Amino acid sequence: MLFTLGGTQSLLSGEAKGPPVTNVMFLKTHKTASSTVFNILFRFAETHNLSVALPTGSSFHLGYPWLFLARYVEGVEQDGPGLQQRFNIMCNHLRFNLPEVQKVMPKGTFYFSILRNPIFQLESSFIYYKNHVPAFQGAKSLNVFLASPWAYYNESLGLQNVYARNNMWFDLGFDNNAPAEESYVRARLADVEQRFQLVLIAEYFDESMVLLRHLLRWRLDDVVSFRLNSRSQRSITSLTPESQERVKRWCALDWRLYQHFNRTFWFRVGAELGPRQLRSEVALLRARRRELTALCLQDGEPKNDSQITDPRLRPYQAGKADILGYNLRQGLDNETLQMCLRMVIPELQYTAHLYALQFPEKPPKSIPLWGP
Repeated sequence: MLFTLGGTQSLLSGEAKGPPVTNVMFLKTHKTASSTVFNILFRFAETHNLSVALPTGSSFHLGYPWLFLARYVEGVEQDGPGLQQRFNIMCNHLRFNLPEVQKVMPKGTFYFSILRNPIFQLESSFIYYKNHVPAFQGAKSLNVFLASPWAYYNESLGLQNVYARNNMWFDLGFDNNAPAEESYVRARLADVEQRFQLVLIAEYFDESMVLLRHLLRWRLDDVVSFRLNSRSQRSITSLTPESQERVKRWCALDWRLYQHFNRTFWFRVGAELGPRQLRSEVALLRARRRELTALCLQDGEPKNDSQITDPRLRPYQAGKADILGYNLRQGLDNETLQMCLRMVIPELQYTAHLYALQFPEKPPKSIPLWGP
């Protein structure tokens, strides 16, 4: 086990009315602030002794980029032939496949996901997957790629290039190379609306957490977070205005997806909360984050890999991205230390930790810290 994390819960604040929703499936899209949501869900699972649908063996994703199958989950058939083990929380990367997900998650599960403006999502993907995706490897920059994408993008390479075009559409289980015909797009948007009770928007992360907390009846401390898997400013590139318009055409399916659910998000906020309550609860969330930043974090800010003193807290580094992490303050009492640790554990380490807790008889997961 990587960490000794006790069962104590974080300080009570912002109590919600009614029993909390404890069966939750989060479709973890790529480069959309989803790692921070992932941390929130893992913390909730651990502090409430809930089961998590974790990847089998040494894997850290649930079969991605192939369509999800129930057998990608560790322990899914442990109740005997024909009997499926059900889990409370599901949030590791997968490509959505509803019939197979329903074999793993109970009836009445709350399904949600998160989207990001495709301009910024593609920019992040280009930096993160630059050395991994054939379509990106030959392009000097994303601006160069977008000026002539078909010179670099080979549709026949299929799954190798999923990060290079309409990646959020792909994560939802759809064809990322499909023509953006109106009838097709409308039908797929209706599919998403029917299956997912909520689609969050990364650009309005705090507002998203307030709405999520309201619908799940969770406490304020359950959804307060620090940004995880974020990049240093020096590894973020700015796109020209022409390139930004080209992203909207190149990733037309993602652009339609984002536009649609950006609208529905604000309709939902208005229906559930209203502007005054939203402002009040966002202010509470941000105030609590400031308190926990001062309590938990050394210098109150993220650090690059070379500055992180505890190797267990160093996030996975990939491509040309400079992924940031955190140092904790020294001298914390044990209860506070456990709470703060949970908030800063990188994604791979937290997956390995919960795997060791749920499956102590299995070999532990080995954690890679550097990617291609």
